[in-house]
Amino acid sequence: MTHAGDASLIILAAGQGSRMNSDLPKVLHELGGQPLFAHALATGNALGPSRVVLVAGHGAEAVTKAAKSLDEEIEVVLQSEQLGTAHAVEQAREALAGVAGDVIVLYGDTPFIRPETLEAMREARSGGADVVILGFEAADPKRYGRLVMEGSDLLRIVEYKDATEDERAITLCNSGVLAADAATLFDLISAVGNENASGEYYLTDVVAVARSRGLRAAAVTCDEGETLGINTRAELAAAEAQLQAMKRAEALENGVTLTAPETVFFAADTFVGRDSVIEPHVVFGPGVTVESGARIRAFSHLEGCHVSQGAVIGPYARLRPGAELAENVKVGNFVEIKNAEIAAGAKVNHLSYIGDATIGEASNIGAGTITCNYDGVFKHRTTIGSHVFVGSNTMLVAPVAIGDGAMTATGTVVTSDVEAGAMVIGRSPQLVKPGFATRFFEKLRALKAEQKGK
Repeated sequence: MTHAGDASLIILAAGQGSRMNSDLPKVLHELGGQPLFAHALATGNALGPSRVVLVAGHGAEAVTKAAKSLDEEIEVVLQSEQLGTAHAVEQAREALAGVAGDVIVLYGDTPFIRPETLEAMREARSGGADVVILGFEAADPKRYGRLVMEGSDLLRIVEYKDATEDERAITLCNSGVLAADAATLFDLISAVGNENASGEYYLTDVVAVARSRGLRAAAVTCDEGETLGINTRAELAAAEAQLQAMKRAEALENGVTLTAPETVFFAADTFVGRDSVIEPHVVFGPGVTVESGARIRAFSHLEGCHVSQGAVIGPYARLRPGAELAENVKVGNFVEIKNAEIAAGAKVNHLSYIGDATIGEASNIGAGTITCNYDGVFKHRTTIGSHVFVGSNTMLVAPVAIGDGAMTATGTVVTSDVEAGAMVIGRSPQLVKPGFATRFFEKLRALKAEQKGK
């Protein structure tokens, strides 16, 4: 289907969310490891919009910072007073001045709208509708606004508190998502008043205004689950459960083995390749890619990392942001890796910390090894070559480099570079005192007996 012009997005994210009982703006509460508004942004971005405008209000500085961290080109405008949804959209007028094509209005607290649904709305626009509203058949209409239809045409949207009893009996409800030509939308908004029970400027009133001007309005429907809005902590928890169910089903469908699906938690952007195995109680934070055929063992936590084909992680491992693991890497239990590249076939065994480091191909990092990367002010890097054997309980005091094929003795503290093929021993000589332990404990026991006798 061909659409007239490029689409632009307006994401409404100005509400305080008082029912969340939080100092944090509602749209910054996280779902799947991402702020709520990021889900609407991701859905809209799937259309390849030419412009994106986010309308902020409460906590605007924090919302702006979060938005810019996701998309530097997003434009944030301020709704200093919350006077209704039409008033919120009006704040984007200047930012979209001169823009041609459709504008799609999304909500920062409605995370489950699918790109396919927005495409259906754009097709309805191309089919001749001047204004398109997204509706849904509600199992329990509650206090949703109702869509009053006449055949395939949308006559008006009536808010629950302004509806008659007959109108309240309608089960086709308004999601709030809207699509219209940019110039048409802002022209209609100019005519919206606030003569209603709440004294607010409703975006939904553009339908009645459009009809009064001889324009056509239509409705596109979607599953009710897509329109779920988040207003309370309970609804946020329910949305998280819905997201996790979707992500688990998607992983299974894509050929991933989840041995206990209900115990695995994904971020919204987690990618796991086919034939990977995810054991119980694994948690994925944002920014994780696991390639095909990897195995993530139980009770591991991954965030901001890349795990290549055939790697085995854990159990009880933690991969932090910047961890880049090549093919067939082995990471043992109680290992933490941060901002480090581990080359193919390397092994980082149990109880080790590898931070700000590069480890070469087929190197072996013994148990209890630590890269001492922080001096209290600066972070420093450790470079380990290929086929290096690092003995257990080695301390690598960065910045330091170990050449290919070198070896560190167990318990060594490495403070300067080690050349290729060398062995480094940096520990105190062993001192043995024959009979000392016997004499020492005899003395202590005698002292204890003396103290008891007093």
